[in-house]
Amino acid sequence: MDSQTSQASQPSPSPQSPHTFQVDLRGLVDLLSHHLYSSPKVYLRELLQNAVDAVTARRAEEPGAPARVRLYAEDGALRVEDTGVGLTEADVHSLLATIGRSSKRAEGLEEARSDFLGQFGIGLLACFVVAERIRVVSRSARTPGAPTVEWTASDDGSYTVRTLPDAERPEPGTTVHLVARAGAAEWLAPGRVAELARDFGSLLPYDVRVGDQAVTDLPAPWDRPYPGPAARRVALARHCHDLFGFTPLDTIDLSVPLAGIRGVAYVLPSAVSPAQRAGHRVHLKGMLLTERAEQLLPDWAFFVRCVLDTDSLRPTASRESLYEDETLAGVREALGERIRAWLTGLAAGDPERLAAFLSVHHLGVKSLARHDREMLRTMLPWLPFETTDGRLSLEEFAQRHPVVHFTRTVEEYRQVAPIASAQGIGVINGGYTYDSELVQALPSVRPGTVVAELDAETVTAHLDAVDPAEELALSGFLAAARARLDPLGCDVVLRAFHPLSVPALHLDDRDARHEQARADAEAQADDLWAGILGSLRGSAPRARLVLNHLNPLVRRISALPDPELIGTAAESLYGQALLMAQRPLRPADSALLNRAFIGLLEWATHSEDGQA
Repeated sequence: MDSQTSQASQPSPSPQSPHTFQVDLRGLVDLLSHHLYSSPKVYLRELLQNAVDAVTARRAEEPGAPARVRLYAEDGALRVEDTGVGLTEADVHSLLATIGRSSKRAEGLEEARSDFLGQFGIGLLACFVVAERIRVVSRSARTPGAPTVEWTASDDGSYTVRTLPDAERPEPGTTVHLVARAGAAEWLAPGRVAELARDFGSLLPYDVRVGDQAVTDLPAPWDRPYPGPAARRVALARHCHDLFGFTPLDTIDLSVPLAGIRGVAYVLPSAVSPAQRAGHRVHLKGMLLTERAEQLLPDWAFFVRCVLDTDSLRPTASRESLYEDETLAGVREALGERIRAWLTGLAAGDPERLAAFLSVHHLGVKSLARHDREMLRTMLPWLPFETTDGRLSLEEFAQRHPVVHFTRTVEEYRQVAPIASAQGIGVINGGYTYDSELVQALPSVRPGTVVAELDAETVTAHLDAVDPAEELALSGFLAAARARLDPLGCDVVLRAFHPLSVPALHLDDRDARHEQARADAEAQADDLWAGILGSLRGSAPRARLVLNHLNPLVRRISALPDPELIGTAAESLYGQALLMAQRPLRPADSALLNRAFIGLLEWATHSEDGQA
């Protein structure tokens, strides 16, 4: 029998019937409460959202239909009534009992979906986070002859549906009844329900009340008419304090009509770290979506907190954060432009407010100016920098000095600032965040400006040389000092400079420090790594200890006859120069300071006859 006959004789596989996924509702509720939602409080947002969407759906067909949502809380139970579109019995089976299906997809309403808050069909399922039983009584507005229907569900996954007399629900709409599960009664308490309803629904477009107490507070504070700018500023400051707990330094309008965004940004009254992620309040079509939207603004705008309402941004499945997409990226850029325009306006018309702002938040503006040349040009007269002439703007400093010198680290600046200032060299401390980048960008917005990094060679070149005859006479002293400091990778030079009170100056640059670090590593490495590190040896100049020939102490040390004592004194001057520059000490430097201190004590207590 050939292979074809063999294959033909084999029985064909029998068709298999498809199976349906089974859902453990209790397990799903646990997933929602512990992983999807940040807090049980979102149950009330879901109830409000369903009610508002139902009213929106009805008004799409009946523009004059009533638009009311009422919440009643008592004795561990909650009742939510709306005058929305309602449900038929078929809707109940199709929508309430099917996880993941949204009523917004039904009845040809897909094209109107942007009018609704909910998009994921989780709906009432979130209520099982706080309730053990949900009862829904609804009457359809679309099918006037349809009877009132009741849907009752338990957290074990079972539900019942029955029709009720019309008297149970005379008008179209829906009523949701919740009964608290064990340990969750606090979430259905009247005070908590009122608090959550106000928090989530204060900007909703319909009449929402908890009992007789109004929840909605429209128009929004930024859209209300005020007698004047001062009154508006006071009202918004009060609004900021109520929301965020601080009185703002200033307020920035964030209107972006094309993106359907209205709101305000409140400027923080105190400085914050750029690494601190700001939490902004975002409402979606009036419903509070999140209080912790972090990606809403550009990273440089960390000095503001925002509250706004939008109808264009997409929420994530939990509806507690924003979905990162092209729309959000566009909104982020547009809001950044509003804050940038506010800064430009202050620079042009209100320098006092700008100065007050920059005294607190100059770091944020510097972060923006790094990538925005126009902003850098605008802020040149205002942004403060630490310089040898005091705190000045880049514009003022560049006007005073033909060459704008800067250091890349705070330690380098501390090394040279007193000496450079005495020699007439202007230096900017570029060691703080963003400062060196902005100084280097200065020629791009101020043509003709010369910018140069200050190094040891430049400083040394500006110090006065000692008379050659005098330096020759001190050759023995310099040789002893150099011999002692040579193992530390430091040369010794003699110069005359002011101020006279500075006996010695330690100068190096990044290349010298890198070479020293390489040499230290080579000394501690095994033969293999020592060979590798040795091959990386650079030709950078070594660090220098510049001795001040005008200083009385240096003159006395240079006259000492004992080379050993000269070496100890040189080590002391080296250590003192490091400490004055506030440089971190290497283990070898710390050992040198201890050795020099002990050596000087021994010399000071040693008598001529050798007795202590």
